[in-house]
Amino acid sequence: MTSGRQLAYDHLKDTVLSDPAMQGQFVNEQSLADDIGVSRTPIREALLLLAAEELVQLVPKRGAYIAPVAGRQIRELFELRGMMECYSARRTLELGTVPVPEMRGELDRQRALRADDDARSFIDLDHRFHAALVRAVGNDMLTKSYDGLRARQIRAGIVALFSVENRRNVVLNEHDAILHALADGDAAAAQSAITAHLDATQHVLLAG
Repeated sequence: MTSGRQLAYDHLKDTVLSDPAMQGQFVNEQSLADDIGVSRTPIREALLLLAAEELVQLVPKRGAYIAPVAGRQIRELFELRGMMECYSARRTLELGTVPVPEMRGELDRQRALRADDDARSFIDLDHRFHAALVRAVGNDMLTKSYDGLRARQIRAGIVALFSVENRRNVVLNEHDAILHALADGDAAAAQSAITAHLDATQHVLLAG
């Protein structure tokens, strides 16, 4: 049975932190407790965990603050993603484990989501597309490290999606380029496509 703290942690990390409207806002503990159906104690425990991960800031007498995605955090996140994903592209091609069918499936599901209110699902699939490549390396420590970036990736991805008109179609085209390079077995082209995709998203976030 899932504990109240785990329910609160999952809800905060997967829903509240990725809500663009919550960026720059304080968390309403009682409202969250009512939404999840737990007391405020598990909410506070979950917020302590998230503060340790630097996903929220605990402000004395004010509560938990969700800071907007900042410039340095953006640059560090995308630098780390670039290293992990470019390595994964090269390594999976060397090993012959590139998950082309899985990545194509995630891309097809992304392409089917067109409405603005599907933004969260679109970015979830975006993460799954990239995570499939990292997971295919077969390095558990690498996979866990990459999965640890998930909350930050989703926050950044949703913000970027609403920052520029037609960003969805651009993302789909960028994912197509990555997938085609991998399917062709071209490591240099795959790494170049990944770098271009991440640089474009970073630029949107820093410009916003």
